[in-house]
Amino acid sequence: MSGETSGGDLSRLRQLNALAVIKALQGQPSLTLTEVAKRTGLSRASTEDVVRELLQKGWVAEAGATAGGVGRPARRYRFRADAGRVLGIDIGGHKIRAVAADLDGNVLHSARVPVTPEIGRTERLEAVDRAVAECLEGAGLDGGEVWASGVGTTGLVDGLGRVMLSEALPEWTGVDLAAHVRRLAPAPVLVENDSKLAALAECWRGVARYAKDMVFLLAGLRTGAGLVIDGKLHRGFANASGEIGALPVLGWIRAQEHLSAANGEAGDVFAAARNGDKAALTAVRRYVRDLALGASALILALDPQMVVVGGGFSRSADVLIEPLKRELDRWCIRTPEVRMSALGDEAVVLGAVRLALDDVQERVLDGRTPLVSHL
Repeated sequence: MSGETSGGDLSRLRQLNALAVIKALQGQPSLTLTEVAKRTGLSRASTEDVVRELLQKGWVAEAGATAGGVGRPARRYRFRADAGRVLGIDIGGHKIRAVAADLDGNVLHSARVPVTPEIGRTERLEAVDRAVAECLEGAGLDGGEVWASGVGTTGLVDGLGRVMLSEALPEWTGVDLAAHVRRLAPAPVLVENDSKLAALAECWRGVARYAKDMVFLLAGLRTGAGLVIDGKLHRGFANASGEIGALPVLGWIRAQEHLSAANGEAGDVFAAARNGDKAALTAVRRYVRDLALGASALILALDPQMVVVGGGFSRSADVLIEPLKRELDRWCIRTPEVRMSALGDEAVVLGAVRLALDDVQERVLDGRTPLVSHL
C-alpha cells in the first residue's frame, strides 16, 4: 500500500512540476533551463528532467541557444502553443461567434453568424453549426483536432452543459449544448453563463488582470453579473452565483426599459445624452440608478477591488461611468475602482477560450489526460 501511495505521490508531483514548467514558458519567446528553474522554484536537475520529458511528448521545443559568454552556449526552450487547439463559442441573441485558438490563447481564426433574438432553438443551433464549421475550416482544422471547447450562453447552466433556465432566448431552456457541440468537436465541452465568461476574460486579457476580487456587470439589452473571488471565477453551489437580477426590487429586470422609454435605440439615447438632451439624460440616469442598486448589493456583500462594466452599453462609457460612480457612492461603504471593459463584444468568446484552456490544464494536472502531443 505504501509503495502504491508513494508512486501516486510521485506521479502527482511530476504532473505539478510539468505544469509549472509549462506555465513558466507560456507567453515567453524562449527561456534557458536556469531561467525556467528560477521561475518555477525547481532545482536545475529537476527542471532538466521535466523539460526533457516535455520535449519527448511534444509540449516543448528547442529554440536555439544563447550566444556569448564562456563555455557552451545555453540552450533555450519554448512552449509549443501549436501542439493543440481549443475552440471558443459565444451564443448570443444577435450573433454566434466561434474562435479557434492555440494553447497560448492566440486567436487563429474567428467566424461570426448573425441571428435575431426571436429565432427558435433549431435555427439558433444551426447557426452554431455554421459558425463552428466556418471557424474550423478557416483555421485548417477538423473537429477531431480540438482539445477542448468552451461555450458561453445566456441563462443558468448546470454542471453538465445543459441550459437550466433562459428567459432571453425562445425555446432555449433545456438545450444540451455540451452534447450538441460534441457532435462538432468530440473533445470535452465546457458550457458557462456569458456574464461569468466575460468576467473570466477580463481577468485574463482585460482591465481586471491585477484584480483578485472583481464584480463584472453585463450592461446591455440584458443585465447580469459575474463574480471573481480570490482570483477564481465564483460559480456557487448550483452555478447560480451573481443572479441578483432575479430580485425584482433591485431593478435589473426593468433597467433597460428606461432607455427604450426614451423613444429610441439605446445607442441613440446615449448619443443624445452625450449631446445634452434632457430627456435622454433623464433616461440614462434612471437606467444607471437601477444598475447601481443591484451592483451595490454585490459590492456590499463581496467588497471587491474592482467593478468592470461590459456588454453592449460599455461602448458608452463616457456617459455611464461617472453617474454610476456617483450612485455607488450613495449606497456603498467603500466604492471600488470602476472600469469599463476594453474587450467589448469579444469578452464572452475570449472567456470561452480561457475556459477551454483551463480544462486542458486541469486534465494535465490531475492525470486524466497525459502530457502527450496530439500531432
